[in-house]
Amino acid sequence: MKYEEEPDGLYGNLKDYWEMVPTHHTPVYSVDKEIPDTTSVKVLTISKNHQNWKRIFDCPHLEELNLDQPSNEQVQAISELKHIKRLRIKSLRVKNLEFIKTMIHLEEVALEYVSGFSDLSPLQYLPVLQSLHLENLRKVSDFDGLRGIENLRYLLITGTLDWKQPIDSFPFLEELPDLEILTLVSIMNKTPFPAFNSVLKLKKIKELRIGIGTLDTAEYALLETALPHAKKGFEGELSWPLYSNKDHPDKGYVSLLGRGEGRIKLGSPTAVDKIKAYTEKYDEYIRKSREIIANY
Repeated sequence: MKYEEEPDGLYGNLKDYWEMVPTHHTPVYSVDKEIPDTTSVKVLTISKNHQNWKRIFDCPHLEELNLDQPSNEQVQAISELKHIKRLRIKSLRVKNLEFIKTMIHLEEVALEYVSGFSDLSPLQYLPVLQSLHLENLRKVSDFDGLRGIENLRYLLITGTLDWKQPIDSFPFLEELPDLEILTLVSIMNKTPFPAFNSVLKLKKIKELRIGIGTLDTAEYALLETALPHAKKGFEGELSWPLYSNKDHPDKGYVSLLGRGEGRIKLGSPTAVDKIKAYTEKYDEYIRKSREIIANY
């Protein structure tokens, strides 16, 4: 089963960017299951509990490998699989990503709950990498290691509901010339406004998939001004709604665009004035954003 069967997932427009098997289907491809014909195998999953995991080297046409809670021996050994196209590593503590450097045919990589390392630069050695999913990387806050991945078309960086993935700054985006979709979920931006000047270099960007409570309001204004033709949010609109009742349609509230902006009760006698004041504040951010872009 491929990602295109789940078009609304975090992986973006799946049929265009991902072929990798969804996480919850990987057990189907366990290396411990019977493999009558190793020459026909294209997808496999291994973990530290699999005794016969070295069978992966008996599959000459293997294209995709899922490491689910692997051992360090398994992680180091996969560097010999120079021909595979897709790699997911889930739930691992490792000192570095050096093992990935030799896997030069990788087109898709997903790192989920991988900790212990802080340097992403080994990913720069993957010349045909097109899609990258980075989820809950506990030791990483500097994403400059992604600079220069020239064929990267899709990038997702996400934390979890109870832990936001810190990102020191965003200049690395300047050196992702083919990027088409940028998805940011449950992140903590550590750079003051304006943090996203670098998006002005993204000439091929099509979508910014960023929820309405992820960034400070000023950053949304900057992104909207800098990339007016890109789709925004998870609904495919050209701009984020300044206020929305999507999260509580029956409770008479609207949520305001921007981290920490809160919500307004529509039945309140001050609701109209509050919305007007917020709209004027956003318009001022737009004005400042135009000045910043003009001087960039």
